[in-house]
Amino acid sequence: MNVVDSEVVVAILQKQDYEVTETMEEANLILVNTCSIRDNAEQKVNNRIKEFGAQKRKNKNLVVGVIGCMAERLKEKLLEEERSVDLVVGPDAYRELPALLTEVESGQKGINTLLSLEETYADLSPVRLDKNHVSSFVSIMRGCNNFCAYCVVPYTRGRERSRDPETIEREVKELFDAGYKEVTLLGQNVNSYRWSFNDEAKADTSSSAEASEDAIKFEALLERIAKISPQLRVRFATSHPKDMSDELLMTMAKYPNLCRSIHLPVQSGSTAVLKRMKRGYTREWYMNRIEAIRKYLPEATISTDIIAGYCGETEEEHKETLSLMKWVGYDLAFMFKYSERPDTFAAKKYEDDVPEDVKTKRLSEIIALQGTLSLEGKKKDIGKVYEVLIEGTSKKSKEQLFGRTSQNKVAVFTANGQKPGDYVMVKVNDCTSATLLTTLLEDEY
Repeated sequence: MNVVDSEVVVAILQKQDYEVTETMEEANLILVNTCSIRDNAEQKVNNRIKEFGAQKRKNKNLVVGVIGCMAERLKEKLLEEERSVDLVVGPDAYRELPALLTEVESGQKGINTLLSLEETYADLSPVRLDKNHVSSFVSIMRGCNNFCAYCVVPYTRGRERSRDPETIEREVKELFDAGYKEVTLLGQNVNSYRWSFNDEAKADTSSSAEASEDAIKFEALLERIAKISPQLRVRFATSHPKDMSDELLMTMAKYPNLCRSIHLPVQSGSTAVLKRMKRGYTREWYMNRIEAIRKYLPEATISTDIIAGYCGETEEEHKETLSLMKWVGYDLAFMFKYSERPDTFAAKKYEDDVPEDVKTKRLSEIIALQGTLSLEGKKKDIGKVYEVLIEGTSKKSKEQLFGRTSQNKVAVFTANGQKPGDYVMVKVNDCTSATLLTTLLEDEY
């Protein structure tokens, strides 16, 4: 989502005659697009700001700005605590960048962190910053209404609002016409997308729009995007378990170009922990949704997010997470130690009482188990044939290309004149826990 926001910012600034440079020394404007979801992310940003501050001492005309979630969370504190920061802009105020830069040029500090109930940047055509020109991201909604106890996102990105489906479809068509072969539809909870053409519903698509007869839900949007071309792969992230409907899975089953890969964050395998997290579902509900995926999309891979050491987590609750991981057999997981975020429900109501060494131990166990599950899943692919969309040259060998299957598994193979953007058929000969080692079966088609 930050990639998309960066592309929107570039589109806005290019209208003011700015150009992107890959060399820091050439820049007279540096914007740090930030994340606040974990403390570690913010610490990385702080280190980068210090690095840019050193560059600013060499170049007195350099302007340094902090944009995105960290800007929204800290607001004026960034200007007060970081002398090198001239500009602080929240995720809903990027259109104000030109005016704010004018203020900075006049010797003032620039700041706008107002959140919006309507801003989706739907009318802007993002400037694509990807290197391969094969796959790209398309934001379909902004914000979040779920208020999970541990999460800062509703406070930094505002309330949920969906984007006009016609603008989404137009953007995806433009990408396909420009040669892109894959898009990923993005939303904080992408499958809660709702749009109504009723003016009253546009400000809050999560309530009035849902009840409106002309509301377009995520399933209908996904079908519209799938129909653009069978040669266009479509992915989406991130799904919330409470909105993973049978209708959505049946829609995916109808269209082969809707990729057989679902990211379904569980966070914990314990119903008691999920309740403290305010996730809105139980272990049993989540397992029911996994069974539905297996029913309608038996070939699909499932990935997840897991938090180790959440407030009050007992050893037994941790073991429930491990048992659920084994039961699902995740292909991939993003795994983290719990990091308390200021002003969240958990920070106000719960004690961060799991010792750091216990968090580390539990996370290590989760990571080790996931490594085993990932390897086991890929071993099952040996001997199978998959369609792969080529993304680029392998980092380990210039003689090899890499790409992804519909199941989002990385495959490498020896090149035979193919190029990024081509579809090829490959046979799996071997694997690592991260990669399928394959042989090319036929040329581009």
